[in-house]
Amino acid sequence: MTIPLWQRMKSILRSLGGSDNGECWYVGVDYARPLPNWKHLETRIRGELTAFMRLPKRARLIVQIAPNFELELFQAGIDHGYFFVLGGSSDNDSGGWVMSEVEKNLRLCIAEKEGKIAPYRGRYEEWWLVLADHIDYAMDDEDRPIFRTEVMPTIPHSFDRIVFLDPRDNGRVFEV
Repeated sequence: MTIPLWQRMKSILRSLGGSDNGECWYVGVDYARPLPNWKHLETRIRGELTAFMRLPKRARLIVQIAPNFELELFQAGIDHGYFFVLGGSSDNDSGGWVMSEVEKNLRLCIAEKEGKIAPYRGRYEEWWLVLADHIDYAMDDEDRPIFRTEVMPTIPHSFDRIVFLDPRDNGRVFEV
């Protein structure tokens, strides 16, 4: 089984250590295929990030790791516990940012489900929308607060609760 690129990136970023006096940097990954061998990419990524950490003064930076692979580093507004945190990844050969895909599909599901339950709305005091999340698999702990505070307030709905289930692991749920 191939390990997804975002998971490999998170592993690298966490291995580089904790935040430095509260200083934390988001790492955005932009890539397309074909990609070089992962061992070469990993070596170059580690080298560039380590060099960045050693700089006496750091600023937003875009680093070209390979012809189809670049990193964008920008300072986080809060301490996430690690010096580097995956801020997002964009696979130029796919549908785009994962969180925006979840948002787009959630809006569609809400509209469809609200229409279906409208005739029955008065029969029950509480309505939940529970969805199997085949896009982001109920999100990770770093994305959940961002989704709750930045995405959900922009999505009007009449449900009392909205819950995402990871279809691969019925114990992983995310209630927004």
